[in-house]
Amino acid sequence: MEVQGMAGHLIRRLHQRSVQVFQAHARRAGLELTAVQFAAMDAIRAHPGIDQARVAALIAYDRATIGGVIERLVQKGLVARKVSPRDRRARELALTEDGARAFAQFLPVVAALQDEILGHLVPAERETFLALARKAIGPAPDDAPPG
Repeated sequence: MEVQGMAGHLIRRLHQRSVQVFQAHARRAGLELTAVQFAAMDAIRAHPGIDQARVAALIAYDRATIGGVIERLVQKGLVARKVSPRDRRARELALTEDGARAFAQFLPVVAALQDEILGHLVPAERETFLALARKAIGPAPDDAPPG
């Protein structure tokens, strides 16, 4: 089997396509947002008061680098960070009003661009692909915040 036909190579190419499509739509919408930042915003929106480590777990992102993702969202005014009253070492996260507004405006765009990412598949193939991708990835992390 040649490398171009191997799963890892094809997944990398599909990821490149996904990133390119996401970035193009974000630019058109006037947002400087990456797919990882958008996923972090989604986790924060769903779990106000969540900490960075839990965001990393929910979006399957490296705990060591999630801090930079969150820092950029804070600098953009999309996320607020405060010291947890329960654990002074932890920082709680929440979307700001601007963050909630940007997320709500961009969510339909992100939902629509999924078809563009998988544009060479007919709808039934897309459903099969998504089911198989979820199966290949394995169980999702528990999406309930701790405590």
